[in-house]
Amino acid sequence: MEKTAPSLTSALQTHIQQLIQSSGGWIGFDHFMALALYQPGLGYYANDRLKFGAMPESDQGADGSDFVTAPEISPLFGQTLAVQVAQALDATQTSEVWEFGAGSGALAEQLLQTLGDKLQRYCIVDLSGSLRARQQLRLQPFADKVQWVVELPASLQAVVVGNEVLDAMPVQLLVRKSGQWFERGVVWTGDAFAWDDRPTSLRPPTEIDGPHDYLTEIHPQGESFIRTLADRLTQGAAFFLDYGFPEAEYYHPQRSTGTVMCHYAHRADPDPLEYVGLKDITAHVNFTGIALAGQDAEPSLNVLGYTSQARFLMNCGLLQKMEHATHAERANALKLISEHEMGELFKVIAFGAGTPWEPLGFAQGDRSHTL
Repeated sequence: MEKTAPSLTSALQTHIQQLIQSSGGWIGFDHFMALALYQPGLGYYANDRLKFGAMPESDQGADGSDFVTAPEISPLFGQTLAVQVAQALDATQTSEVWEFGAGSGALAEQLLQTLGDKLQRYCIVDLSGSLRARQQLRLQPFADKVQWVVELPASLQAVVVGNEVLDAMPVQLLVRKSGQWFERGVVWTGDAFAWDDRPTSLRPPTEIDGPHDYLTEIHPQGESFIRTLADRLTQGAAFFLDYGFPEAEYYHPQRSTGTVMCHYAHRADPDPLEYVGLKDITAHVNFTGIALAGQDAEPSLNVLGYTSQARFLMNCGLLQKMEHATHAERANALKLISEHEMGELFKVIAFGAGTPWEPLGFAQGDRSHTL
């Protein structure tokens, strides 16, 4: 870890330690994850360290970042997504795009460049002040269209996009031991954070077959976010791209160690209790839960489609765009659709408010029936 690690982690550690003490000596993992990621000035997404960047083996070399997302891998990602967004703007008769968690601003830049005059306004919702500053610098050429907001309006007419947003929403951990369910939380031992399990009435949304011990996550915050979106989105559509599975795969008996993962300097590890504030913490998305949250909300959202990122991008014309790219550009774009890279693990789900319509991203290979 870098030299700034002790000062950053010690300040956040002290803050979380005090909260644990004031909460009776224990906090749920969702509370811990929220503090580790979003505590103002200290949390991972709230401090000034670089997060998003180039892959270490790229032409740009290692840049001190922790991970790379699709828009940084290839500008063809945003250019291809723009084809779907353009169709959605026309189909829903809207002229605004709202992006949640805009990261480095790369996706916003690609969408703004490609959509041009189809867009009247581009709104970014991002909790990170340091990331907002980076986005503002990058998006200066579009200053007349881009705005930063902190919450949704009471009524929204727009096309919403979120790339790797749902995976960063805090999750609760449930663990089955000797047939009994516990909620896994965090305690302070005097010199380190540690796990502590407490009996709970909470359960995964589906029965886990077998008697073996089992660790998994539930996603009340992500699902609550979708219900809020359903309440506010009176006209428009929403597209979320992230890694995850439908419920039957997510809670498969063999997936017994959960999906929580941390990222630092393009390396992954499973321990969120170390170097708090310096590592990203994520969990895979249960897309069935996300779909039901929108579908069962009042008012409800229509699930317009669900498929792999590879199929979605190919339906939107990525392969045709690659024909005009350089060899290096094609190699990067292939990472977006290759099964062993991002193509299969990453999925896309779309919601619509009002009369259903058929997004071209799901024209072939729609998997909504698996949710």
